[in-house]
Amino acid sequence: MAQTQRIVIVGGGTAGWMAAALLARFRAAPHADITLIESDVIGTIGVGEATVPLIQQLNQVLGIHEPDFVAATNGTFKLGIEFVDWHRVGNRHFHGFGDYGADIAGVAPHHHWLRLRAAGLDTPIDAWSMPWAAAARDRFAPPQAMQNAAAAFKHAYHFDAGLYARLLRRHAETNGVTRIEGRVAEVLRDGETGEVTALRLDDQRMIQGHVFVDCSGFVSLLLGKALGVGFVDWSHWLPCDRAMAVGSARGGRLTPFTRSTARAAGWQWRIPLQHRSGNGMVYCSRHLSDDEAATTLLGALDGAPLGDPRPLRFTTGRRERFWAHNVIAIGLAAGFMEPLESTSIQLIQTGLARLIELLPSGGIDPAIAAEYNRQTTGEYERIRDFLIAHYCLSARDEPLWRECRAMALPDTLMHKLATWDACARVPLYDLESHQEPSWVAILTGQRRLPRGWDASADQIPLAQLEALFEQRQLALAHAAERMPPHDRFIERTCMAQAA
Repeated sequence: MAQTQRIVIVGGGTAGWMAAALLARFRAAPHADITLIESDVIGTIGVGEATVPLIQQLNQVLGIHEPDFVAATNGTFKLGIEFVDWHRVGNRHFHGFGDYGADIAGVAPHHHWLRLRAAGLDTPIDAWSMPWAAAARDRFAPPQAMQNAAAAFKHAYHFDAGLYARLLRRHAETNGVTRIEGRVAEVLRDGETGEVTALRLDDQRMIQGHVFVDCSGFVSLLLGKALGVGFVDWSHWLPCDRAMAVGSARGGRLTPFTRSTARAAGWQWRIPLQHRSGNGMVYCSRHLSDDEAATTLLGALDGAPLGDPRPLRFTTGRRERFWAHNVIAIGLAAGFMEPLESTSIQLIQTGLARLIELLPSGGIDPAIAAEYNRQTTGEYERIRDFLIAHYCLSARDEPLWRECRAMALPDTLMHKLATWDACARVPLYDLESHQEPSWVAILTGQRRLPRGWDASADQIPLAQLEALFEQRQLALAHAAERMPPHDRFIERTCMAQAA
């Protein structure tokens, strides 16, 4: 009989308990013994409480039903992100979880929109977005309830990350995960192989293991500190290095979308929950002091603050490797991508999916770690490029934004932009998180318009194309009006219990 694999997770929070819940689901006893070490003394970092649609798959495999999840986490629904003042003050655009409709005569809709715009149409491409049609009206219903192929879209959530970690913990412990309260005082390694063999806690207990999952946050206790895996600094491309976060009493609209508002030296987020709003300011400390950031944040809340802003320092980037020897870093221990596109939990989820797919029941072949690192590096770099595009395309005239316009870009992003400029197509690399409609949303929203479009789009008579555009707008408006208001949908289906 094969030896039981001992998996030790260091750190709780969203990353740790997500790892515990998924590993318990796919590496069940007696094949694996899973232990999670965390300390109530060490707080967790909740930079963002917004997600992308991928989280639905995670909840489904864990058997967590959507209404139960939303109610348990004081959650709301998310159809995308509204970007305010990013190109210039007064500009708004929307990155929705959907496309702009089916191809027209075999050509993606944005090519036809570009042709109409050249002919004088001044309506933004958001008018062809089903997520925006609903979000602009503060309406929501699940896509499966719409029964309208022309109105296809996806959705994600806003939620309280602490409550979600608590929900994941219940699932993990129900499925056999052992939680140990304590702090790691020493990491023991094999003198010949370099593999981690055990952890000594501050009360002298020894926790032995075969595989160690580092969910220790920015400190990267195992991968970074104990194994000495270096950090790849991307702050020359993404210069924001500070954040302030504060909750506020619920006020204003219960929007089914996240709002990101550009400021002189960074940007501010607003995430609506059932019981409060989550707010934060991401900024570059070279251009804005902590006190100025806190003042800016507190001056733009839609409800009374629920405490003082919490400061957070970070460097955007990733570890040189994510898997070294028998240690795999997940979450902030692996790297940090600012929460501009809500990719933090996505990176936890995809990292765990790769780990579950590649992790052998016996010894670890270096080739497995190499493949894990190749895939994860690719995903981080593609997200990096997408985030850089938000900054470098801005026409704002403050020092931070001028620097971002002038900076040398990664070759991969330069190729994307050059191809888009030439023919309105977005070349996609392996492991892209954001497909062409997402890039179209940001590029057109930031007024980066190409020189031309697919020549096949010219085959449709202009009057016919204008009629198609108007018909789609009307169809989306009709579909959105059939949805209930976002707050009413929550009240009827997934309202959190009063504390």
